[in-house]
Amino acid sequence: MDTILIVDDNQAVCSALALMLELHGFNTHICLSPDAALACVGEHEFALVIQDMNFTQDTTSGEEGKRLFFELRALQPQLPIILLTAWTQLELAVELVKQGAADYMGKPWDDDKLLNSVNNLISLHTLSKQNTQLARSEHQRMAAIKDADLCGIVFGSGAMQRCIDLALQIAKSDVSVLITGPNGAGKDKLADIIHANSPLKHKPFIKVNVGALPMDLLEAELFGAEAGAFTGANKARIGRFEAADGGTLFLDEIGNLPLSGQVKLLRVLQTGEFERLGSHQTRKVNVRVLSATNAELADDIAAGRFREDLFYRLNVIELALPPLHQRQDDILPLIGYFIGPGFTLSKSTQQALLNHAWPGNVRELENACKRAVILASSPELTIADFGLLNLSTGREPSSAAESVPQGYEAIAKVTPQAATQTHVLAASKTDPDKQAIELALTEHNGVIARVAKSLGLSRQALYRRMEKFGIDK
Repeated sequence: MDTILIVDDNQAVCSALALMLELHGFNTHICLSPDAALACVGEHEFALVIQDMNFTQDTTSGEEGKRLFFELRALQPQLPIILLTAWTQLELAVELVKQGAADYMGKPWDDDKLLNSVNNLISLHTLSKQNTQLARSEHQRMAAIKDADLCGIVFGSGAMQRCIDLALQIAKSDVSVLITGPNGAGKDKLADIIHANSPLKHKPFIKVNVGALPMDLLEAELFGAEAGAFTGANKARIGRFEAADGGTLFLDEIGNLPLSGQVKLLRVLQTGEFERLGSHQTRKVNVRVLSATNAELADDIAAGRFREDLFYRLNVIELALPPLHQRQDDILPLIGYFIGPGFTLSKSTQQALLNHAWPGNVRELENACKRAVILASSPELTIADFGLLNLSTGREPSSAAESVPQGYEAIAKVTPQAATQTHVLAASKTDPDKQAIELALTEHNGVIARVAKSLGLSRQALYRRMEKFGIDK
């Protein structure tokens, strides 16, 4: 509840004001002299001051009120002050309003007008304090990142700012960090920032995309292998943990790590010890582990695909990165960065791009910008240049030809073979058979992530079906 300071040498005036204000939900404090008022303002927080202009009997010049006004201003420059004046001090009151007094009222005052002024001034004062606090916080935040290495990240949203603030804060420690968020949102960029601002920044920084490693070679890639440990292993090789010793290891797509690899990873995190594949010699490393996933690991834990104890080891601190459509203020700065200074966007194009859902996040945005720059016919890019949805209507292009610029229709024609493949894949998305998987592998050049997406499967589910049908990885 806001407290109002009433300063008047007339006790009756003070009591009348206090009663009126308290009936309308305010606390009040009464001072009968300027000296008492200054002492109170120096010790207590007030939302507003109502002060008289004369405090000595038979004095009408208003000089005492003027002096009190400037002394209060010196103590709290933003404190709103309402002056109570007799008609003889009207010109002086107007002068003080120009000097920063919030309002003035003549005696006797009108209760409704005074209450309206009090409410308005307190609301404005509260808003001003909030803005000042926000500005101070922003200044402190910018000062904190002024000397930080942001690894070239481009952003404009408060959500991304908070992620970066947290990344910089946890960079100073050596705890494990789990970065969560959808594919293409920039999880690897946050990992770069954490390492670049950590005490280990001059040490090795090794990145591993666990989802891109063949299942039968994954453990050898992480922990190394001795010569003869598997077919084709002609000589001993160190793993990523040994390569990152003393530094940082970033494990992307950690949800794709098989259970056997999870056991070894848990041991390394607990003790720093491991063995190379095909070896009984225990080795020891000191590695900070950053990991990232787009999966719901809680669901994987419930299904038995991910170890709960490993999850808690990796997730000492979670850094959750929102999808791009929840960081709209990042979109235009990113587009400006990707298209460069030689191109511009009209207002309608900007709005259409802001309205797009960006299911592929920053990666999709970057690719769309590259396409627009290559196919643009003028320095001002249009919606069609970006080759996304038909953004003016919010629907998918009705045909392959509709999704490409004029003059490229021939490229967009669907061949009978492609149509057959599309039909087979569409019919088999619920539970693809061997033929559907082989066709998808051929169509996507064996890129597992794309194959899994086209079939509507997770990578793990796709690997299981490939193993079931005996399809060579």
